[in-house]
Amino acid sequence: MRLERRTAPSMLFAVLSPLLAVALTIGAGLALMAVMGKDPVKVLEVYFLSPFADAYSRSELMVKAIPLALIGSGLALAFRAGVFNIGAPGQYTLGAIFAGGVALFVPEAYAGLWLLPLCMVAGVIGGMLWGWIPAILRIRAGANEILVSLMLTYVAALLLDWLVRGPWNDPLGRGFPKSASFPEEALMPILLPGTRLHWGLPLAVIVAFALWYVLYHTRRGFSVRTMGMAPLAAKFAGFSEAKTITWVMLVSGGLAGLAGAVEVTSTIQQLQPDISAGYGFTAIIVAFLGRLNPIGALIAAVALAVTYIGGENAQILLKLPKNVSFLFQGMLLFFLLACDTLVHYRLRLRSRAGA
Repeated sequence: MRLERRTAPSMLFAVLSPLLAVALTIGAGLALMAVMGKDPVKVLEVYFLSPFADAYSRSELMVKAIPLALIGSGLALAFRAGVFNIGAPGQYTLGAIFAGGVALFVPEAYAGLWLLPLCMVAGVIGGMLWGWIPAILRIRAGANEILVSLMLTYVAALLLDWLVRGPWNDPLGRGFPKSASFPEEALMPILLPGTRLHWGLPLAVIVAFALWYVLYHTRRGFSVRTMGMAPLAAKFAGFSEAKTITWVMLVSGGLAGLAGAVEVTSTIQQLQPDISAGYGFTAIIVAFLGRLNPIGALIAAVALAVTYIGGENAQILLKLPKNVSFLFQGMLLFFLLACDTLVHYRLRLRSRAGA
């Protein structure tokens, strides 16, 4: 059995690859659960079907999908340009810090309906700042944006930890590392009464469609796609590499920061050391599963949200370890990358005699 390069990429496998990867992930995961002594049928029911069991479970699925969709859409844009922003968790954290700072320190007398939009804008600015640093270091010093953005993730996490244990610590929190709760004016309104589903959902949908339009129907989007596919062609066409790198890092960082702002003003409602739930790294899988298309990332975010809700249910009902969710996410990325090989290559079988 050998791989033979195709004369042109297969559009069929470009579509089938994510579906095949999901199927292989489910199959391999259930086989692993059987080895661990768990009933595969029960695991399938609890992990993959229970998130859709009732209206509340489906609303929680959307709650988990919102930050994944926002971050994944931005990463899809950056990866399209061949710029590998791996620091989305740090940009998410900076967005949460900036939004939290606005929510906590705007005087109560001036708080009003404008406070929540101001928190969102602050979150975008925080994420853009953390995305701009690796961009400018790549342009000016040739630094690798993967390493720089990844290292800045830990700087952001330590900054948040220092703030909630020190200057921003809740004086009534009895020493627990957290800030005071945000005022009512800074909280995201509930979209569906009786659930935690909030107005971040339509925001994520609008962002995804707006990015899709920019990517496929504007000159800026054409420059992004050209740079990702053929950097020399982009240069000869007059597209500035520096401007494209800066733009995609600002947009992807800003959307990660927006996700952080949305999350802390909706489900968390304060700052605390652990606010990310791994969204930033999981969104990398979302971007690739969505075929580096912002609308595809929107759909993929729902698929990855299943691993969060299903993992929590499996932890409670089946006594499975908490990290089973990350196991399924890792297998999904592994199978997706493997299946993507079939877009550019085909398998050929040869008999030993023929060889």
